[in-house]
Amino acid sequence: MHYLTQELWFPDANEAFEDGLLAMGGDLSAERLLLAYKKGVFPWFENDTPILWWSPDPRFVLFPENLKVSKSMVQVLRNKRFKVTINQDFGTIIEQCANMKRTGQEGTWITQKMISAYTKLYELGYAKSIEVWYDNALVGGLYGVDLGNGVFCGESMFSKKSNASKLGFIWFVRNTNYALIDCQVYTKHLESLGAEDISRIKFLKYL
Repeated sequence: MHYLTQELWFPDANEAFEDGLLAMGGDLSAERLLLAYKKGVFPWFENDTPILWWSPDPRFVLFPENLKVSKSMVQVLRNKRFKVTINQDFGTIIEQCANMKRTGQEGTWITQKMISAYTKLYELGYAKSIEVWYDNALVGGLYGVDLGNGVFCGESMFSKKSNASKLGFIWFVRNTNYALIDCQVYTKHLESLGAEDISRIKFLKYL
């Protein structure tokens, strides 16, 4: 286990434990977060734990050309009842992601420290939010980090109306020009949209 100090540094991602845990400690400064993402590392912890840094193997990713859109979602996209925007309400998106109740999960890993950290990244132009609206109400969305190298690191999404976050994700993939969407770890929801596991070594090559 690597213990981070105030020094701006990360160990090689390939030194992570089998479960993906690489290091603990450090801080959530914009500089450290950007360095982490560029090295294939991301923070994931709860309020009562130190900052934990992860680099799982395999890595769950989506290649945009492999995006899967079901027939039912094609119809949802065609009816144009939803409206999608980018970077119109980052603060609300991350707050809603933090407050979203998830099956099998107590509390949230999106702590106030995390919200402040990613809001700073947004202010610096590195974080993005995608908002989904229905009848002028915000009903879903997602946020993540743009590394500026063709890779978008998705962090979290929420939905208050059926298909809202899924539609926002599909729209985002179709209307941006990323080579790779980092989904971090497996979820059945994203697998249904075409995401897949690749090795950490392959992922790091894309970075």
